[in-house]
Amino acid sequence: MTTRGRGLHGQVLETLGPAITAGDYPPGSVLRTDELAQRFEVSRSVMREAVRVLESMYLVESRRRVGVTVRPKSEWNVYDPQVIRWRLAGADRPHQLRSLTVLRSAIEPVAAGLAARHASAEQCAELTECALGMVATSRGHQLAGYLVHDVAFHRVILRASGNEMFARLGDVVAEVLSGRTHHEVMFEDPDPAAVTLHVQVAEAVREGDAPRAERLTREITVGALQELDVLAP
Repeated sequence: MTTRGRGLHGQVLETLGPAITAGDYPPGSVLRTDELAQRFEVSRSVMREAVRVLESMYLVESRRRVGVTVRPKSEWNVYDPQVIRWRLAGADRPHQLRSLTVLRSAIEPVAAGLAARHASAEQCAELTECALGMVATSRGHQLAGYLVHDVAFHRVILRASGNEMFARLGDVVAEVLSGRTHHEVMFEDPDPAAVTLHVQVAEAVREGDAPRAERLTREITVGALQELDVLAP
């Protein structure tokens, strides 16, 4: 769930969260809720709610008679989709994209191999539909439409693996794919070879060919890393 639609405390978070993840408030910085409430022109209760959300992400911690203290980056919940979104919006974007893409390269090939063994008929059909959707939107600068099918494809792979830990990474993968598109770390049209690989992965999963599904998905993630070398060095 994004902060949009969360009311006043969501508006506070949209400013304060990115500022913290961008390093505007270094680790150890003390934030006074009263001062922040005045700055954002909100009530103390609204400010406390915003702080509770930041605490749930391990970005800050509240201490009596001290205030709200910014925690070290090593303690942040770096898997939180909102934290990922904020970091991708800042100067740390190239590092964050690379870190997330390396994570994908470690997880998704294995997940695809497992999916070839465990995917249901419905999941195979969904995967094929997503791949065909990617083909249909891969030309003519349709990146927004392509993204919808791309995110859905990788979510299915992770779910179809049958591993609940992999499945929970669906939001993380969605954020890195969305971040590449929204921050224009993509070519105007997707790489045709990558599109073809997605179609072939869907085929391998449907045919139960685990080694091929894993190998092809590894090619996809290697290609994504190579794109970053060009677009976000």
